[in-house]
Amino acid sequence: MELAYLPWHLAERFGTAPAIRDSRVEVSFDELNRWVSAVAAQFAERGIGRGDVVAVMLPNRCELVVAMFAAWRLGAAATPVNPAFTPAEAEHQFSDADAALVVNTGPDAPSGGRPTLAVDHLAAPSRTDAAAPAPLSPDDLALIIYTSGSTGRPKGVMIPHGNVEAMSASMAEAMRLTSADHCLLILPLFHANALMVSLLSSLRVGAQLTIEEKFSPTTFFETVERRRPTYFSGVPTIYALLVSKAAELRPDLSSLRFVVCGAAPASRELLQAFEDRFGVPILEGYGLTEATCGSALNPLDGPRKVGTVGVALPGQRIRIVDENLNDVPVGTAGEVLITGPVVMAGYLGNPEATAETLVDGWVRTGDVGTLDDDGYLTIVDRIKDMIIRGGENIYPKEIESTISSLPGVLEVAVVGRSDDVLGEVPVAFVVPYPDADLTADQILAHCREHLTRVKVPVAVETVPTLPKNPVGKIDKPRLRTTAAT
Repeated sequence: MELAYLPWHLAERFGTAPAIRDSRVEVSFDELNRWVSAVAAQFAERGIGRGDVVAVMLPNRCELVVAMFAAWRLGAAATPVNPAFTPAEAEHQFSDADAALVVNTGPDAPSGGRPTLAVDHLAAPSRTDAAAPAPLSPDDLALIIYTSGSTGRPKGVMIPHGNVEAMSASMAEAMRLTSADHCLLILPLFHANALMVSLLSSLRVGAQLTIEEKFSPTTFFETVERRRPTYFSGVPTIYALLVSKAAELRPDLSSLRFVVCGAAPASRELLQAFEDRFGVPILEGYGLTEATCGSALNPLDGPRKVGTVGVALPGQRIRIVDENLNDVPVGTAGEVLITGPVVMAGYLGNPEATAETLVDGWVRTGDVGTLDDDGYLTIVDRIKDMIIRGGENIYPKEIESTISSLPGVLEVAVVGRSDDVLGEVPVAFVVPYPDADLTADQILAHCREHLTRVKVPVAVETVPTLPKNPVGKIDKPRLRTTAAT
């Protein structure tokens, strides 16, 4: 199997075509390959080789990509680290992954006492002959990507090169990517979404990539007008901010063929509002790091069913099962299971958690969903987010969808709060649009009109923002703590 996303293969195919850029630098595929070779030589001088792990703790920039590729050139794996981590958080990842080298921003950045190489000291692209790349097989470890840790200590998800090849090829096929495409990368590169949907899927077909250090609603539209990308991938919060920000603007987004929405559930109203406002198809998808990234996507050329996360991506299968892992009838809710060439190798150093998540080659996602007759997947909720009120099972997503249908609602999250009599009761946190005149009483009245009594929140709090984890998902554990006080 040729791993088509590796820069030495890309240079042979695409040569002087533009590859990646950020606000500081722009390189072709040839230059990218020479840069990777030079940095790999630096890593080799520090003893990095097959089986080692290189930790890369950098904000979004070209050097993060180069360092990851340089590790792969030597047969090593890379673990991208959130640059906003505290020293304790970063050192957990360095230690758990047993990083042999840390690439960071300099002496003040966390290193865990391990050998480091500052980003400003990385070698420049070299024209000299470099050693041949280490041979890589599909089973060789490519990435260790850490979970958000919302249900405990972050776990290292082991992603072999075979997974990366299958995932990037699958996304490129589903999105109909060609060398004429141009991806604007706005999500953090320590997360699977940015790595797979934006970086590797685009580069493997010779498309170009513009890396933004971070998403900014203030400058986003100007960036799109100037760079003229053909697609980008975002999370629901980003689309909500764009819809809100564009109320008084008429940005030119005509270069965009489509955009992708994933990583967290989006309401029908938000997806429709974005398409109505900008005229750009928005493809909602679904996936998790344990299956490398994406497993379902609304098709670009086929029917897009708003409210679903689409059909299984090429090469993958999706099942819905009951608590005994038996298949349930079409339209019946149950746990979502995924299989295919994207299933993780396991959690690093954690066989117990691996055994709980991987069953006969299937990933247990912990999500509740349904499949319709056409194979479109609808996510009902997280199993762990389910609220049991007086013995009645309540899925917060249903309440959130109801509240989202109310004009003026920008974002909403519903969590359970302990109750001495009923066990748990639902509490809603709502972010209104900036110009919306929305009260808690109006929201509750809307819920009473559209929901059975047991599902109506006992309290609604309007807030300016919702807490988010590093990849943009609403931080429900923190909201549960807030609701309990």
